[in-house]
Amino acid sequence: MKAAIPAVLLICSPVFCQQNAPSPIYRVTVTERTVKAINYQYRNGPTLIDFRGTVLMPKAKGSAWVDSKAGRTEIDARLENLGDPQQFGREYLTYVLWALTPDGRPHNLGEVLRGHSDKSHLRVTTEMQAFALIVTAEPYSAVRQPSDVVVLENAVRPDTVGTIEQVEARYELLPRGQYAWQKPEGEPAGGPKVSMRKYEELLEIYQAQNAVGIAQAAGAEQYAPNTFAKARQLLANAQQLEHSKGDSSRIIQDAREATETAEDARLIAERRRQQVQIEQAQEQIRAAEQAQAQAQAELERVREQAQAAQSEAEAAKARAEAERAARQRAEAEAAAARAQSAPPAAPPAPNRQAGQSALRMRLFEQLNGALPSRDTPRGLIVTVGNAEFSGTELRESARAQVARIAALIAAHPGLRVEVEGHAEGDGSEPFSLRRAEAVRAALVSHGVAAGSVSARGLGNTRPIAASTTAAGREANQCVEIVISGDPIGTLPFWDHTYSLEGR
Repeated sequence: MKAAIPAVLLICSPVFCQQNAPSPIYRVTVTERTVKAINYQYRNGPTLIDFRGTVLMPKAKGSAWVDSKAGRTEIDARLENLGDPQQFGREYLTYVLWALTPDGRPHNLGEVLRGHSDKSHLRVTTEMQAFALIVTAEPYSAVRQPSDVVVLENAVRPDTVGTIEQVEARYELLPRGQYAWQKPEGEPAGGPKVSMRKYEELLEIYQAQNAVGIAQAAGAEQYAPNTFAKARQLLANAQQLEHSKGDSSRIIQDAREATETAEDARLIAERRRQQVQIEQAQEQIRAAEQAQAQAQAELERVREQAQAAQSEAEAAKARAEAERAARQRAEAEAAAARAQSAPPAAPPAPNRQAGQSALRMRLFEQLNGALPSRDTPRGLIVTVGNAEFSGTELRESARAQVARIAALIAAHPGLRVEVEGHAEGDGSEPFSLRRAEAVRAALVSHGVAAGSVSARGLGNTRPIAASTTAAGREANQCVEIVISGDPIGTLPFWDHTYSLEGR
């Protein structure tokens, strides 16, 4: 089948477009929505729920089978009448399915791709058991915060099995108009008809362009240069492959990785910019307090001089008055001496969680400069790809990168390291274990305490990507270094809590 490519050449923030249009000030708003969350009972069998369209897309509808199993919940969703997301703004290129937990935290479950006749099919898994489901329009699929363009919400059927919880969700939504779109002169309203595979390639590249442009507007070049540079390089690789009619799977893979890396860079930049603003505000408060203390001291000095002059003028009139003035002066001098000898107030102790978050972001940025890294609830994960090995041994170039990682870990006592090997095919566990042990030996030899590093081979029990493509099989032949511990806390830098109150 053929599909019309979206007419998108430039997606940007108001900073990019200020030469051609006014620069409005946008603010993130808090939208309150009431949605029914369902606690899917463990091993109670699959149950069916419906999706209904919101006022933004009333004709949209769908359904999903939800099955809570050991360690995971499977969701098989089918959606209909999903219109073009660009009807809500030229920056919106795709749809995303979200799960809202009872504590108010949204989780990106995956991209909803429109298929033939505006229908979509999505099969995903999640570790959660109680959640609500919504679908939003987004500028790219790797977003970690939902927009306010909510087009579908889950609806409880009479035969839905589970504990239904009516919750009032208060979560931050990015409003429409947060990003401006500038259409070049003479650019047509729509693109030519292309194959569905070509459409998917171009759509992923456009989403990556969105993500890189938004990250640049957020200051990623200044606050997260390594991660942002990697995102731009991945986007350039995808564009070059598309221009030279390269492998479609590789184009989509590089474009998606560029989108995810750019989103990481944007979040790092926003957090670091907020930290700079907080530090500047604290410095201003300290300067104001110091100025106030100096003014108070000067006022006390003037008062003391006035009291002394008055006492000297009245000394000739009466001895008693002179003695009283002398006592006043002595008391004032003693008070001044006590004030000068008092130790300065200790600065407030830094917030422990803020310190953990700052160290986590800084360590992630440094690790990303050596080998591909990502931040997850399990910890910071560094990937040593298949190309870095010769059999089960590390290549010399990879040893240098592992040595850099070891130095970063050793500089922060208290960190724990788990080295996990992955491989393809049956009987791959011993092979993956030997690779994991080789990486562990390299870490220990470059300064990481042996007692804080463990290694295990997972074989093909936890595939990272689908094995149906060459790129997926290549991704599954790797070793992952999982870094965790109290110094960096347990919360990823891109994550934070939201509040949900029962109605």
